Amino acid sequence: MRYLNEKNITDLGTDWDEIIDVIGRSTEVLRCEDYRQPLKPYLRYHDPRNRIIAMPAYLGGSIQSAGIKWIASFPGNIGKKLPRAHSVVILNDPGTGVPLAVINTALLSGIRTAAVSGFVIEKYFQECCSNGRTLDCGIVGFGPIGQLHLQMLLDKFGSRIGTVFLYDLHGIGADIVRKYDADGKVVVMDNWIDVFNRSDLLITCTVSSFRYIDLPPEKNRLYINVSLRDFEVDFMRRVDVIIVDDWEEVCREDTDIERAHKGFGLKRDQVLTMADLLDAKGLSSRSSSSIMFNPMGMAIFDMAIGKYYFERAVSRRIGLELI
Repeated sequence: MRYLNEKNITDLGTDWDEIIDVIGRSTEVLRCEDYRQPLKPYLRYHDPRNRIIAMPAYLGGSIQSAGIKWIASFPGNIGKKLPRAHSVVILNDPGTGVPLAVINTALLSGIRTAAVSGFVIEKYFQECCSNGRTLDCGIVGFGPIGQLHLQMLLDKFGSRIGTVFLYDLHGIGADIVRKYDADGKVVVMDNWIDVFNRSDLLITCTVSSFRYIDLPPEKNRLYINVSLRDFEVDFMRRVDVIIVDDWEEVCREDTDIERAHKGFGLKRDQVLTMADLLDAKGLSSRSSSSIMFNPMGMAIFDMAIGKYYFERAVSRRIGLELI
């Protein structure tokens, strides 16, 4: 069994073309229903903001990966100068159940999150921006997840990206911006409203405890709601097209989708899924619409990305082989 930590994953690098392709191939398997993914339980105690989540899954088809992610999210850690999220992925041989790897870093989960966004953005470019137009982008919340999204946007879609507007409630240091922005595309803003108004593509990556986005959605724009708890119900009511990764997962835990379900009766048959983006139910007829993607996070994608890094680690002899 191989043990991998954050340094090992960093050393293996992030080839966003390859990683987003893994998400695309995994979505093909999802569409064929060759997977198992129980509804993930949330372990809470004392402070209700904190949770530790178990995410088991099997993904078949061309991927063939099984295992579990055990991820803790403690928002108060930020004030203690600790990471908000801590995550361990255990991979098992899908044929025998033999443990293959332990991947001990929340970076893997962050890469998965940004790659899933990248898959949807890629489909949006293909179906809604086939005329070659560039998009001005906004990221609200610039912690580790926001930074991975910026890296993904610039590395994968750089030629299609105009200006990237950033805002974080706690400020953004110039040194962090320089780390990613080789071409001078990034502008740090003073408030989220200016980011919202100037972005063709808006990505929320906050840990906000309250809804604050109360402006109406704009046509010809894509909103990626990674945070899941930033948008008022009226915004959800007025957006044209809503996409989810998994309806049963995302319509709970006080997400914006659950509030929309309770607030105005949003139902499963009124939304698209990631699998729908692969076929005629996709975005080709929605190019002038306001589109919103709400990903709760699917364990099958963690298993796929975990296997990708495990195989790279084996081939490059990176990590610690445990007996």
